[in-house]
Amino acid sequence: MRILVTGGAGFIGSALTRHLVLEKSAEVLVVDKLTYAGDRRSLRDCEGKPGFRFLHADICDAPAMQAAFANFQPQAIMHLAAESHVDRSIAGAAPFITTNIVGTFTLLEVARAYWGGLAGAAKDTFRFHLISTDEVYGSLGAEGLFTEATPYDPRSPYSASKAASDHLARAWHHTYGLPTLVTNCSNNYGPYHFPEKLIPLVILNALEGKPLPVYGDGSNVRDWLYVDDHARALSLVLERGRVGETYNVGGRNERRNLQVVETICDHLDRLRPGPRPRREQITFVTDRPGHDARYAIDATKLETELGWRAQESFETGIGRTIQWYLDNEWWWQPLRDKVYSGERLGLLEEKV
Repeated sequence: MRILVTGGAGFIGSALTRHLVLEKSAEVLVVDKLTYAGDRRSLRDCEGKPGFRFLHADICDAPAMQAAFANFQPQAIMHLAAESHVDRSIAGAAPFITTNIVGTFTLLEVARAYWGGLAGAAKDTFRFHLISTDEVYGSLGAEGLFTEATPYDPRSPYSASKAASDHLARAWHHTYGLPTLVTNCSNNYGPYHFPEKLIPLVILNALEGKPLPVYGDGSNVRDWLYVDDHARALSLVLERGRVGETYNVGGRNERRNLQVVETICDHLDRLRPGPRPRREQITFVTDRPGHDARYAIDATKLETELGWRAQESFETGIGRTIQWYLDNEWWWQPLRDKVYSGERLGLLEEKV
């Protein structure tokens, strides 16, 4: 199968690409702008493999996307290219609006024109799969889970831009008949995760003896999903999902943020002991503006309709993740040195 993957040099995109190329033997064209969070080194296991191609391009560039479709002739597009860090969206929303909304619109229009020119089985089997987030649903209280029927209630510029892209994909299906699929996932973690996000940031700060920042009192809850489990789910939805449907992907691994940080500290103390317990590096900092209290996904639809199950628990997945960072300094050290050293993002400037 020929699949065009946007954002394939990013965290989730590279995991998906490795799964498609190395395990599914698919032909894959990765389209990536290579922003700060896109790293072609994350695709080194795919380089040179039959059917793997890479295009350095911006999804907002309609002529470039038209050429990519015309040349590659994809049977499906899996759209992951997005600005994705809430803190960065608070500090500056413009790139999120451009990439996540205008970029998605551009791809939908290019895909619609391409799909309209297909015939027979090629047209019937084409799919546009948009990969999104559970943050579009807003915040949960102490009880309940997000389902595919949960009303949208985004609280940050990032989640609002992703909500808009979801609505666009569904509108292009209902209005134009474009065969779309949408998936909304919980928080991912695992190898090749850019170190601005909680888990890799805490791992690397802990190794370097730096403070481990915990927002507020650390009581915010997230449902954690190992990235390779997510990649398998995405591939399964593309293959067997019902056109026009949404599927939630979650790991059923709810943890308070403070629990996550403490777990990382305890693992590292065992694997690479330091001069003092790493829990002593935990530092509580001013909470993020509009910080959602709890996310939790109900993945029943995906599990019952398509038979997917997460293979990693949080305990096994976090162990694999920490070991990967210990073993792969070649990947993360240049990022810490030249791209992002761990400074706080997303603080609002107070006007005097």
